[in-house]
Formats: sequence, structure tokens, C-alpha cells
Amino acid sequence: MMRRRRAAIALVAVAAAITAGAARAAAAERLVASLSTHRVLVTSSFTGTELVLFGTVERDGAGAARSGGYDLVATVMGPRHTVVTRRKERVFGVWVNTQSRTFVEVPSYLAMLATRPLDAITNPDARRRLQLGFAHTVLPQRIGTDIADVVPEDPFRTAFLRQKVNHGLYVEGTNAVTFLTPTLFRASIPLPAEVPVGIYEVDVKLFGQGAMIARTSSAFEVVKVGFEQFVVVAARDYGVLYGIATAAMALMTGWLASVAFRRD
Repeated sequence: MMRRRRAAIALVAVAAAITAGAARAAAAERLVASLSTHRVLVTSSFTGTELVLFGTVERDGAGAARSGGYDLVATVMGPRHTVVTRRKERVFGVWVNTQSRTFVEVPSYLAMLATRPLDAITNPDARRRLQLGFAHTVLPQRIGTDIADVVPEDPFRTAFLRQKVNHGLYVEGTNAVTFLTPTLFRASIPLPAEVPVGIYEVDVKLFGQGAMIARTSSAFEVVKVGFEQFVVVAARDYGVLYGIATAAMALMTGWLASVAFRRD
């Protein structure tokens, strides 16, 4: 009985040592990242801007440096919204909408910035699990009574992605993150002129030899300021007064135009 107890204690000690060793290995690197600004102001003259994502990889000092170096993938996701994609066809010489697909709560802005092509960073299972790349990004769609994603080759999904890319709202940069030193990195986040307002989440993942070894997150906000923000707040919070003021301005404009162009 005593021997069995000693053997059990020894097994527990070995398991604890293995767990502690794995924890130390997992904590060998720590990812620290920040942004050049956490608040983007949109005015009437806003034509787009770029944010700088920068950071460093900190090692605990006990582990040796990785021989293969690091890879990094930064995912920037804007506020979610629901949009409808329509297909037009020529009917009796006239282009009309014949079919449509509703994308439910999808990112209004999405940027995936990496040190190199994603298929060179990690395996397909990890890319699918971590949603790395547009092909693996979940884009829920309402199809009949169901809401689910479809295959990447679906024509509506392809058209949705193409439209977003053309407007600069979806970006996939395979060489957009640069390691200035073996541990210091930098990336630019492009924001087009029509970037939606709201909170943007930044998820930064660090890879070593194909495995994700560290992860951190940050965020920034895009807000309208000036007259544009005044109009948005008035229309949202004071709808009746905003409607009356708009109608009064329209009547006044019409009256002034009739006076200016009146022929005596």
C-alpha cells in the first residue's frame, strides 16, 4: 500500500512538472502592441488616413530565441452591419434586380495584415479555426429561413467581397507587417474616406514555426466631428424638430430662388 501511494505521488509530481514546463514554454514570448492613435476624427474634408500599428515581442529571458523567427497577423474589424447584395440581369433590354442575398451582421471594415502569405505562416486547419484570410472569414447570410455562411466560391459571397475590396473597406495585405528588428514590428492600417464610424477591434496574433504562440488586442474609434456630427445627432435624437427644420429650410430655399429669378 505504501509503495502504491509513493508511486501515485511520484506520478502527480511528474505531471505537475510537465504542466509547469509547458506553461513556461507557452509564456516564453509576450506580445505587446499599440496604435499611433485610438481616435480617428472624420470631418467634412476627411479623405482617408492611415493608422500605425507597432509593437514588440518580449521574451522571458529563460528561453532561447527561435531560429525560424516570427510571423505576425493583425486583424482589424469594424462595426458590424447588415447589407443586401443584389444580382442584376437584362430583361427585355432593361437591367433589373432579379435575386438578392442578405449578409447578416458582417464586418463593415475588415483588414488582415500579415508578414507574408497566410498559407506560408500556418496550416489550413489553423487558418480556418482562426479565420485567417477572406476565404476562412465567416460571413453569415440569410438564405430562406436559415442564416449561415456558404462556400467561398458562391457568386453572392464573391460579389460582396469584390465590392468591399473595391471601396477599400476589405484589405488583405500579405506583406503589410514588417519586422524592423527580430522582435520589433510595424504595420499601417489604411482607412478610406468612406470608413464607417464606430469601434474598431484590432487582434494581433504571433506565430512561430506555424503555431500561434501569443496574442493581444487593442481598439480604436472612428467618430464624426463638426457639422456632420451635429446633423447626425439632431436626426437621431430630435427627429421631429429635425424634420420641421429641414422642411422649413426647403421652403425658404424655394422662396429665395423664386425671388431671385422672378421676372417683373
